[in-house]
Amino acid sequence: MRKDLLMNITSYTEMFLIRMRVIEHNSSKIQMQIDEIKQLRAERDMKEVKHFSFCKNPSKPIPGMTLEESVNLDALNKYLKHLEDKYAEIKQLMSKKYVPAQRKAHLEEEMIVILKRRDEAENTNKELQFRHQRLQIIFYALTSWVKSDMSTSFQDFMKQMEKTKDLYGDQGIVEELCEDPSKAKEAEILLYYIERFNELISLGEYEKAICFAARSPRRILQNIGTVEKFKAVGKIRGKPSPLLLFFEAIFSTSHAHRRPINAELTLEGIKCGLSEKRLDLVINWVTQERLTFSEEAGDVICAYGEQNTHNKAKCLALAQIIYNECNVYNKAVLCLCKQGQIHEAMQYIQQFKDFTSDDLMQLIRLCPHHELIWCLTKEWNGKPPLLPFGFVILHLCSVDMKKVAIRLLQEINEGGKDEIEHLMINNPFWCPERWQEVASICSQHGLDRVCDDIMSVLRSQAGVAEISEEDDTVNLMEHVFW
Repeated sequence: MRKDLLMNITSYTEMFLIRMRVIEHNSSKIQMQIDEIKQLRAERDMKEVKHFSFCKNPSKPIPGMTLEESVNLDALNKYLKHLEDKYAEIKQLMSKKYVPAQRKAHLEEEMIVILKRRDEAENTNKELQFRHQRLQIIFYALTSWVKSDMSTSFQDFMKQMEKTKDLYGDQGIVEELCEDPSKAKEAEILLYYIERFNELISLGEYEKAICFAARSPRRILQNIGTVEKFKAVGKIRGKPSPLLLFFEAIFSTSHAHRRPINAELTLEGIKCGLSEKRLDLVINWVTQERLTFSEEAGDVICAYGEQNTHNKAKCLALAQIIYNECNVYNKAVLCLCKQGQIHEAMQYIQQFKDFTSDDLMQLIRLCPHHELIWCLTKEWNGKPPLLPFGFVILHLCSVDMKKVAIRLLQEINEGGKDEIEHLMINNPFWCPERWQEVASICSQHGLDRVCDDIMSVLRSQAGVAEISEEDDTVNLMEHVFW
């Protein structure tokens, strides 16, 4: 029985193993087929993404069309034609409005070459004008000499002509013949530009008028009178401000002229850009174009930064550039301090050395930054302090800035007596009377420790030693018995 049982178990085990092998074989075969299908699908998806990555999901509804229209062939063809026309229009606008950024350098080189040619042509024109004048004089003299009896030589006749010109001055007939005809032509061109500009303004064609003003010879239309005309136009609903477009046009062509835009127009342009909230344009004008800056322009930008705090840092940096160009150093330093660049401001102050104590005190009043005050009242980069600390404290108290003064005194209190002594004695502006007033202020505001330390230093400097109450070894009457 046992043998039969063992044989049955063995046979069942073998059958089970055979079935397991068959199942594993089939499973591996199916897994291979699944992997192949996955790979094929992945390759197909990659090709679709590569060639049709811009296509949207076709199962989603088409924007701007109803469900009925999306299954109507005529409606789909009509919508396709609309999209093709829109694509062609956008492509045409892109080709007109935008050019590659790489062309900027190429255009600048072309502009330099053209300006050089212009200068050469102007020099050649002047030489030709001079020759033309000489030929006119000679022609007139020769004609007059031929019409006369020619009793005198041509050289003598020319001398007589010169005497006649000297006698009648610039109002003689020779002056009329020597007049440059190109000047009369230029006057006609200038008059045409002025008349045509006024005509375009009256017709409401402001864009053409702006182009005329920007291209006007000798900048005849780039003046405050033109600005006032565009101001009178005001804003046009749905369109950019004509005044702003005018300044964009004349500022962008500033490099084509020998002289920069004058200070008056620059100031008006900056005001216009800021009133239209186009700080980006103002930044580009100040940093890229040829303008004439003024202190008023920097003040306008600073005021705009105070009103728009999110642009304050940009406005301060921009105003600093203008103040540097105008040599308004005190306001340039103030811009640095308001940006928190105290060390740069100190380097600026030591570099120019034109700052008086009044200038520095005004700087502290306008920007009472603690770090700035410490830099001005202590040694900085091995150089003596620029202001006495005691004087600064008293001045702050006198101009209703006691909170700043008290905060500075509290910071001294944290440093201890050694810092106070160093601040008092090592200062070239040492003045005991001033420090006595500082001690009085400390006493009034509960800073007794600072007050005691200051008075202790003052007594030691005056030759008076302070004796502790606990010191019993000192005999105050000892000098009487010797």
